[in-house]
Amino acid sequence: MSAIDLLITAGNGPVECRMALAALLGILEREAVRLGCSFETNLGPMPDQHGAKSAIVSLNGFEAEQIANDYCGTIRFTFKSQVRPGHKRQNWYVSVQRIDTKPEGGEVTIDPADLRFETLRAGGPGGQHQNTTDSAVRVLRPTGLVATARDERSQHRNKALALRRLEAMLRHLEVEKQEAAKSGRFIANRTIERGNEVKSFKL
Repeated sequence: MSAIDLLITAGNGPVECRMALAALLGILEREAVRLGCSFETNLGPMPDQHGAKSAIVSLNGFEAEQIANDYCGTIRFTFKSQVRPGHKRQNWYVSVQRIDTKPEGGEVTIDPADLRFETLRAGGPGGQHQNTTDSAVRVLRPTGLVATARDERSQHRNKALALRRLEAMLRHLEVEKQEAAKSGRFIANRTIERGNEVKSFKL
């Protein structure tokens, strides 16, 4: 069974949307563990103390498809801002979408000299397919972007999968940059559909 990769993004929403994204990662991880799925998070570049603007979540297990179906779309979080106590807005939005990490050739160029690889043990919840050897791979870029793969038994295959996840994140960042340059407006205003959320949470 192959992993399902989800792109979770706060778009260019304010800091509270990054806080909502961090909360959603916790919710998804608990849901994955409860249903016996493995869960891996690859954060977008340069997260701050409030979290990242985007992340790729990789789910693996028999219930991974159901989790993806339940959460894909717009997620609304309702809470009073902790960083701007006087702020009237209480609804914050995060987008979840499936992404394809299969090679798509030519869209993103990565200089191997910019990459650093680490190996780690592939153990974790949800997988007899996982083992206790150092077959998992983490790839890091100087910008702070990190991608991890522990889905395969082979270190070589995990390295290729980690690179594809890194490329998927870079494609997403490039699209955001191009769209923002075209419109001069927050990308979140278009990519995150407010008022039609698939789930909502109160914090």
